[in-house]
Parts: sequence; C-alpha cells; structure tokens
Amino acid sequence: MTGRADKGLVVTADDFGLSLEVNEAVERAHRAGILTAASLMVSAPAAADAVRRAKRNPRLNVGLHVVLLQGAPALPAARLPNLVDEEGRLRADLLGYGAHLLVNPGARSQLAQEISAQFAAFRSTGMALDHVDAHRHFHLHPLIASELIQQAKRHGVHFVRAPREPARILRLVEGKGPSLAASIAAPFARALAARLQRAGLRTPDQVFGLAWSGAMTRERLLGLLAHLPDGLSEIYTHPAVRGGFAGAAADYRYSEELAALIAPEVAAAAGNSGARLGGFREFI
Repeated sequence: MTGRADKGLVVTADDFGLSLEVNEAVERAHRAGILTAASLMVSAPAAADAVRRAKRNPRLNVGLHVVLLQGAPALPAARLPNLVDEEGRLRADLLGYGAHLLVNPGARSQLAQEISAQFAAFRSTGMALDHVDAHRHFHLHPLIASELIQQAKRHGVHFVRAPREPARILRLVEGKGPSLAASIAAPFARALAARLQRAGLRTPDQVFGLAWSGAMTRERLLGLLAHLPDGLSEIYTHPAVRGGFAGAAADYRYSEELAALIAPEVAAAAGNSGARLGGFREFI
C-alpha cells in the first residue's frame, strides 16, 4: 500500500501462545474488539491452545512471531549449544548474543536451523501464514534478517514487520517523541525495510507499539486512530486477561491493553478513522 492515499490498519497481538491468559485476551479482543491479527510463538507453553482458538476464529489472521531469545527453542537445546543458556532456554543477553552471531559461524548455522524449524512448526498447524515478525524485534540484526527473509520467501510470506514508528504521530498523540530505545532502533528499522523491499517483500508503511510497548492504553489507541497516517499502518499490542503469568513482563499493562482493544469508543474511533481493518494478507 506504500505510496497510496488510502488507509489500511492491522491491529496485532504479539506473544500469542505465551500463556492461557494471553490467548484468552487475544480471542476476546478479536471477537469483541478491533484486533485483526496475532503473532504466534510456536514453541511457547500455550501454543497448542492458541492454534485451537485461531482455528475456531477463522477471521483472525495469524503470523509467526519468531523467538530467538528469552524462550523455548523449537529444536532440542542440545542442537543449539551457542544459542541456549544452561537451562536450555534461548539466551537473554541481547547485545552479547547479537555480537556472538557476528563472529561465530557455528552460532549462525544453529540460528538458521532454529528459524527454519519455527517456520516448519507453523506450517504443521495447517494455518495460512499471514505475516512474520520477531520477539523483541531481534530481526533488526542483519544476520537474523537475512535468514528470516530467505525463509519468508520460501514459505510464501508477503509481509514482514519493520518497526518504523513515526515520531511526528507520537508527538501529536502525547506531546513527546520516541523513547531512547525506539530512537536507537529507528535506523535499523529503516535498513530492514529497504532490505525487505529489495527482496520483493512488503512491510507496513508505519508501525506503532515500539515506544509504548506493553502500555498501548485506551488513550493512546484513541490518539493513534485520530491521527492515523495514509498508507498501511500496524498497531501491535500485548493483551492478557491478567498479568503475573509465567513469562509475563513485570511492567506490562496487559489487562489495560485488553480493555483498550475492546472499548466501544475505540471501535467507534477505528470506524471513523477512514481505515480499512484486516490482516496483512488482505492488503496484498
């Protein structure tokens, strides 16, 4: 949709499959709210439950949330000695991990195998693959981006998230620009978008959720919908019926995000925004 004057909007829930609390919220936000898509963690504890819920809600567009840190791998941990910690979970040290991939060919080989296994696990669900993104945007790392792009093309994926978040809109909504972390990520997101375009893949024209990750409140959603730019936008969220579950982020406002997604005034604002809502495959 890049370059067109009309508006499209995909409202996504990340971490689908992380817990029953997340899955219940995703289903509720889709049935009773504006949620149109979800990104599945294929190896997460409640992934099977997420797949069951998705199949009974066929209008929910499900993509792959590639998890390469802070989670369980799809492959046996013994096959990924450079990627996992002593407990067999994917490493959590983002900077050290990223640097290790640059200098260790074995780590890169294991990374490619793990990404391939996660795509295969999604394919085994029998669901259409709507889009691809990555936990904590780890695909901003150029080596991870390369492998993810290869797999996306191999599996017929058209859309990959590049989290380009326009500071101008954030200032209109809340009077201040992006966080330091979002500002640091911005040039990497632009580079990823350019790589995706060269590879013949697509990405939203703008993505919202980076600056307000875990805090996409009713007021922020209303503000974004009131100032939604032309082109295709993605708003990604992290709803859950409650916090405190295994794997939950301590500072995420999970239930507030769910309440925002199902609020009648948010639905009305989405209708008044002039945007067509849907999953990514509806904008191919």
